[in-house]
Amino acid sequence: SKDMIEGKNFIFTGLQPWDISIGSNAKDIAQEVAKQNKVLYINTPLDKKTCNNQDDSPEFIQRKNVIFGKSPVLRQINPNLWILDYPFTVWPVSFLPDGPIFDWVNKINNKRMYSFVQKILKQLHFDKYILFIDNDIYRSFYAREMLQPTYSIYYRRDNLISAYWQKHAPRLEPLLCKKSDLVVANSIQLAEAVLPYNPKSFDIGQGLNLSQYNHCTAYPMPKDLESIPYPVVGYIGWITSRRLDADLLYQIAQECSDINYVLVGKEDDLFKGHKLHTLKNVFFLGEKQQTQVPAYIAHFDICINPQKINEITIGNYPRKIDEYLALGKPVIATRTKTMSIFDLHVWNCTNTDEYIAAIREALQTNNPEKILQRIKFAHTHTWKNSVDKMYSYINL
Repeated sequence: SKDMIEGKNFIFTGLQPWDISIGSNAKDIAQEVAKQNKVLYINTPLDKKTCNNQDDSPEFIQRKNVIFGKSPVLRQINPNLWILDYPFTVWPVSFLPDGPIFDWVNKINNKRMYSFVQKILKQLHFDKYILFIDNDIYRSFYAREMLQPTYSIYYRRDNLISAYWQKHAPRLEPLLCKKSDLVVANSIQLAEAVLPYNPKSFDIGQGLNLSQYNHCTAYPMPKDLESIPYPVVGYIGWITSRRLDADLLYQIAQECSDINYVLVGKEDDLFKGHKLHTLKNVFFLGEKQQTQVPAYIAHFDICINPQKINEITIGNYPRKIDEYLALGKPVIATRTKTMSIFDLHVWNCTNTDEYIAAIREALQTNNPEKILQRIKFAHTHTWKNSVDKMYSYINL
């Protein structure tokens, strides 16, 4: 397309380190951008306090090895992609009171980080470059001033509501949005929330790798599903009261007692103690390996995502909806602004009655044509589409 960007240099400041074991949007975007451009992906530095932790995660060990000179600072992943780790620690800042003291120490950290990055950029012969900041508000706050990119992008993929962010992000994020040339997000709600600070704030959707969720595969029935009679309404994912509405589930299961409800995933304490466990038609199957997930979905008749509406879920893009749809399943979910993009392919509900009506309808109306439409729609959510959308908003 005319908006294709190629032959440029990009710098990514990643909030999630490259070596993290879970999927990361910034990594996926960096890999997509690196198909036509050169990319330097910078891992977030360890601070002096965290560096002493007993942590055996690959992303921690990698950064610590670089600090102690056991691993090189720069790694080349493919001809177009480099990963940079800082060979030093920075000062912890989030505990400081919000205001001038925080800004002063944070600026010292940023200065040290980005003067080091500049040396690496010379080494790589990156003279002009586009900066992509991945939600890392503190450690990337002065990146634009210090690196002087030709263009800067701030990526919002989360409502940052943990204590770590709540102290300073409400003041700093609007400022970071203001001074960026472009703000992109992975949901409508996340983009709209910052429009007051930057009129160039856009939703570029969510990419997914759906290669594991192939509707042509004949997945064997998982052993612990064999004894549960059909029809089965299923949920798979973290079973947490912060995101899911246990009472709503209880009401549905109680009223539609001719249907079995299967929840696959790790439960939090609220769910463990919930009266859902007293119902004969509700089954908790525990946590499974990622590789087992598609087989469970494949053997559900209907998939649900009974979210609570709160500051976590309101702007969240639920990847599981695409995973459900990629296997052609009827999907019933709680209505949010983000879920509106699925309106044609998902029953979006606001209460128990709507959920129950949707379950009844979904069981009666499923057909090969609908199944195919769902699969096709899920496959429009690729990283290529997401990155192409981002390119279309960049005016160099």
